[in-house]
Amino acid sequence: MTEQENEILQNVEELKYHYSHILALLGEDVAREGLLKTPERVAKAMLTLTRGYHQDPCAVLNSAKFKEDYRQMVIVKDINFYSLCEHHMLPFYGKAHVAYIPNGYITGLSKIARVVDIFSHRLQVQERMTTQIKECIQQTLNPLGVMVVIEAKHMCMQMRGVEKQNSITTTSDFTGAFNQAKTREEFMDLIQRRGI
Repeated sequence: MTEQENEILQNVEELKYHYSHILALLGEDVAREGLLKTPERVAKAMLTLTRGYHQDPCAVLNSAKFKEDYRQMVIVKDINFYSLCEHHMLPFYGKAHVAYIPNGYITGLSKIARVVDIFSHRLQVQERMTTQIKECIQQTLNPLGVMVVIEAKHMCMQMRGVEKQNSITTTSDFTGAFNQAKTREEFMDLIQRRGI
């Protein structure tokens, strides 16, 4: 067994212990048949949902970084993601749209989606996640500009509080060439068009 596998097992055991106590505090009988394996299942689920803490998004981009003399917009849109809000630990989910204008280097298209995946698999707020994705791409590829738009539904607004089921939150952040309104408008127009 590797050191990492051993650490995961220890984390599962510790989380199981705490989730068992949480269930009891909620008034449940933790010895009830339907709940016998729940603490372990929840522990494993939480480790999966927060796996982004143990992954380096910049390393992912660098693993497929190539010299290329292409200086037009590269867009990866409709990247599905699921995350947990740090305020209530309830899910928020939606789509991320990412664009960058290369400056001598490009990256594998799937790596952009992986960056979104890594940052979404942490306790998050949508605003911070938007900025983290932008900063990671800017820092690693040093493009002429980056723009990120995220559209999401938040279960903390749908299941509790104001209980508004159809609300969508949109955030955006950008650098470089995207400071020009014309470039931003081109990006927004392209992400709103129907795909293949």
